[in-house]
Amino acid sequence: MERSERLYHEKPGSVYPVECEHRAAMHHVDLQESSSVRTSDLPWWRELTGYHWFVLIVAALGWLADCMDQQLFLMARVPAMRDLLKPGQDVTEYSGYATSWFLLGWATGGLIFGVLGDRLGRAKTMLLTILMYSLCTGLSALSVSFYDFAFYRFLTGLGVGGEFAVGVALVAEVMPHRARPYALGLLQALSAIGNIAAALINLGMGKLASSGVIEGSSAWRWLFVVGAVPALLAIVIRRRLKEPEQWQEAVKSGGVKKAGSYAELFGDPRWRQRAIVGLILASAGVIGLWGIGFFSYDLLQMVLRKRFVAAGMDEEAIRSNLVFWVSMTSVVQNLGGFLGVYSFSIVTHYTGRRPAFAVSFVLALLSTAFVFWNLKDFADIFWMVPIMGFCQLALFGGYAIYFPELFPTRLRSTGTSFCYNVGRYVAVPGPTILGVLTTTVFAQQSEPLRYAGVTMCAVFLIGLLALPFAPETKGQPLPE
Repeated sequence: MERSERLYHEKPGSVYPVECEHRAAMHHVDLQESSSVRTSDLPWWRELTGYHWFVLIVAALGWLADCMDQQLFLMARVPAMRDLLKPGQDVTEYSGYATSWFLLGWATGGLIFGVLGDRLGRAKTMLLTILMYSLCTGLSALSVSFYDFAFYRFLTGLGVGGEFAVGVALVAEVMPHRARPYALGLLQALSAIGNIAAALINLGMGKLASSGVIEGSSAWRWLFVVGAVPALLAIVIRRRLKEPEQWQEAVKSGGVKKAGSYAELFGDPRWRQRAIVGLILASAGVIGLWGIGFFSYDLLQMVLRKRFVAAGMDEEAIRSNLVFWVSMTSVVQNLGGFLGVYSFSIVTHYTGRRPAFAVSFVLALLSTAFVFWNLKDFADIFWMVPIMGFCQLALFGGYAIYFPELFPTRLRSTGTSFCYNVGRYVAVPGPTILGVLTTTVFAQQSEPLRYAGVTMCAVFLIGLLALPFAPETKGQPLPE
C-alpha cells in the first residue's frame, strides 16, 4: 500500500454521506497524485531505508568478492600454467581448458544453488556460496599440477555460480518498486570494484616479487590465498541478514512446495519461454566476455612480450612488467565496465529492456572486434580497453535487472540462475574454441589470437536474434 493510501485509510470515520464520500475520494486521488509526483521527483536512493542499504551493501560485497575471485583467476591463469605445465604443453591452450573447467563448475553451482535459494532462502544460500568460493580459492594456491588446479577451479566455480542468482533475487524482492532496477544496476556495477581490487592485488604481488619478498614464480599462489579472505563476510550475513518478506509470504502460503522446481519452471509455457530466451541472452554475453573479452590480458601479454624481448629485457624483468601492464589493463577495462553496467540501468529506464539490450549487443560486437584487431601500443590500453569494457559489461547490468523480473517468487532464484548459469554450460567451449582457433586454425598467422578473437565476436549476434522473443518488463511489478 502506498504512503498516500495509508494516510487516507488511517483517517477516522468510515461512514460518509454520498457527497462527502465523493469529496473524500477526490481528495484521496489528489493526495495520491501529488504524493506520486513528489516521489518521482526524488532520486531513487532517497526511497531506501537503513535496512535497504544494508541488504544492498551485503549483496554487493558478496558479488564484488565473487568477481574479485574471477579476476584473480584470470590474472593468475597464465603464470600458473607456466609454473604447472610440463615442457611442450601450450600455455594458451591449457589456459583455455582451465577456464572451461571453471565455467563448468560455475554453471553446475548455479543450477544447484539456484534451487536452494528458492527452497532454503536467499540469505542462507548466499552464506553457503560465499564460503564455498572463498575456501576453494584458497585451495587453488596448493596446486601441484594442471589437473588438481582445474579441479579446485571447478569447485570454486560451484560457489561463484550460485551467488549471483540469490543476490539479485534478494535485492529485487527487498527494494521498493521504483528503486529496484537502479539498485540492481548498482549491485552489478560494483562488481567492477572487485575486478579492480583484484588488479591492484596482482600489482602488489608483482611488486613484492620484484623486490624479492616472495618468489616471482609463486606469486600467483599468493593471489589465491588473498582470494580466501571474503569468507569473513559470511559472519555478517549469518548475524543480521533476514529473508525477504516476499519470500517468507510465499513460504507461508505454501508456495515453497513448488519452489525451485525445474518441472514447475518448464511445465508452465510462460516461464519456460522466458527461461529459454534469458538463457540465449546470457550465453551470448558470457561467451563474449569469458571466451573473448577477458583474453585481452593474453593479447596484451603477446603484444608487450615482443616489445620487451626486442628491448633486450631478461625474463624476470619481462615478468614484472607484464604483471604491471596486465593489472593496468584490468583496472581501465573494469572502470569502463562500471560505467557501462550502471549506464544500462539509466538507459533502460527510458527505452525499456529490449532496446537497451539491442544497442549493447551491437556495441559489444564492434568494440571487441576493434580492440582485438587494433591494440598494438601502450597508449591503446587507456582508450580502447575501457570502451570494450563499457560495451561488454553493460550487458551484465541488463542481466541483473531483467532476469529477476521474468519469474515469480517461488522460481525467481531458480529461473535467474538457469538463465545466467546454464549460459555458462553453453559458454564452456568458448575459451577452448578460442584456444583451438589460436593454436590450429589461425596458427600460420603472425598473431593468431587477433584473428581468433575477431572471429568469435559473431557470438553477440545470437543475443540480437533472441530479442524479438523477449518480453518487455519495464515498469511492471515482479510476477507472482
